[in-house]
Amino acid sequence: MPVAYALINVEVGYDKEVLAELRKIPEVKEAHLVYGIYDVVAKLEADSIDQLREVVTQRIRRIDRVRSTMTMIAMEG
Repeated sequence: MPVAYALINVEVGYDKEVLAELRKIPEVKEAHLVYGIYDVVAKLEADSIDQLREVVTQRIRRIDRVRSTMTMIAMEG
């Protein structure tokens, strides 16, 4: 099962609202507020790479107040 981590920037003051919306997405297995360049980090799991891409482009990026994302697909070691 492919795993990815999404680093998300949100508009100032809307981090908790975006976090709540992320946690409603079934493929988001974990989501946390973080300090630094990004505001939220989310762990995603899906049945395929294509499904991961769809979750990021069609669900996460369309959440109101999300400014940008960076997605990293994890590799098996």
